[in-house]
Amino acid sequence: MRYKSQSVAYWYFAVSLALFGLQLVFGLLSATKYLGPDPLLYILPFDVTKVIHTNLLIVWVICGFMGATYWMVPDESRTELHSTRLAYLQLVLWVLMGVTAVIGYLFRWGTGNKLLEQPLPHKIVIVIVMLMFLYNVGMTIKKSGRLTTTEGVLLGGLGLAALLYLPALLHYENYTVSIFYRWWTIHLWVEGVWEMIQGGFLAYLLIRLSGADREVMEKWLYVIVGLVFIAGILGTAHHYYWVGVPAYWLPIGGVFSALEPVALVGMAIYAYSTIKRSGMSHPNKLALHWTVGSAVFTLFGAGLLGLAHTFPSVNKWTHGTLITAMHGHAAFYGAYVMIVLAMITYAAPSLTRRPEEGSAMGYWSFWMQLGGMFGMTLSFATAGIGQVYLERIMGLGFLDAQLKIQIHFVMLLATGSLFAIGVALFIIDFFRYAPRFGAQLDAPGDAAGLQAHAGN
Repeated sequence: MRYKSQSVAYWYFAVSLALFGLQLVFGLLSATKYLGPDPLLYILPFDVTKVIHTNLLIVWVICGFMGATYWMVPDESRTELHSTRLAYLQLVLWVLMGVTAVIGYLFRWGTGNKLLEQPLPHKIVIVIVMLMFLYNVGMTIKKSGRLTTTEGVLLGGLGLAALLYLPALLHYENYTVSIFYRWWTIHLWVEGVWEMIQGGFLAYLLIRLSGADREVMEKWLYVIVGLVFIAGILGTAHHYYWVGVPAYWLPIGGVFSALEPVALVGMAIYAYSTIKRSGMSHPNKLALHWTVGSAVFTLFGAGLLGLAHTFPSVNKWTHGTLITAMHGHAAFYGAYVMIVLAMITYAAPSLTRRPEEGSAMGYWSFWMQLGGMFGMTLSFATAGIGQVYLERIMGLGFLDAQLKIQIHFVMLLATGSLFAIGVALFIIDFFRYAPRFGAQLDAPGDAAGLQAHAGN
């Protein structure tokens, strides 16, 4: 850790991992409700556990983004953060918002707008926190007088993510209008500007871990950003197919949704070619696993599985089924969960007393999470295919169809449990090492980092 203020990242990572664990509790609880009588039906029904599960995902991933940014920006700008006090105040507000939102969902306090269920007071707090965050990061970069392309892409993604949250503050009585504008936030986050955030972190990690040439990495970033803007924005149309909008959205959504995976292919090639040229000589090979894994699994989950069901002729059958859950789980995990875990794994040896090379527990966590998520994806896929055939083609009722695909939820619970064990190992591996909060130029890995600074 080169700058003392980078230690702020530890607390963001700690909160993120705690919320990640809580998210899995509600996810497993949701899965068990498909298997038979539900003793918690009138206490924690499925609609409540699912809302908490999906919203905790958003909260902890954004918290991880903020922590990773507070680690990366001082390192890239070569200066201390503008204000650690502001960063800690921001974290406190974020935690209070998240905790009170979860408690509110337990008592059915929410807007009912999927993934944007936060009541208006919570949304205002989110906007305030994001403004504090962007101000702190912006002032840090201004103070340093140094803005790298990697930082610029990351900051652009974060700034646009905050801007695109503004439609979520508006309320529409008409359901079609509400759904239309909801995707301006959700789609343009997860299939647009968040990919810029992932690309910024990916470039930073590849430069630090592989010694790759910064100029080459940043050229790849321009390509990825260009593809995100070309395909991602108009690709929003694939969410408009069946909500009452004009028919011209069908070809627009079909064509540009097909182009969306191009950016993800570029990202995977970008990571693989870098490692192939530079080798895996950095001692923190565990961070390399997470970094390259993020790029490859993004191509699978967001790219291949997204393409598999977004064409209008296919989506008219799969829309609103477990096929969507198949794509959503794999895409979110590869693109955003894995890149946050990669940043945590890279920073951990400096933030804590964890050995630079990682631990056996860390590698077990990586492979168990990967295997568990792949198994969950297959479980959702097979259940979804059965659901589409039974409900949409054969005309069975929802509950009759669910009984016939119940075995797939046994598989889902088994693979989800494997995944949860992998996450638990990651959390234990992070917290079992004591934190250190001072700048440590002689900390593990700093020699490699200083060489990277000198060369880039």
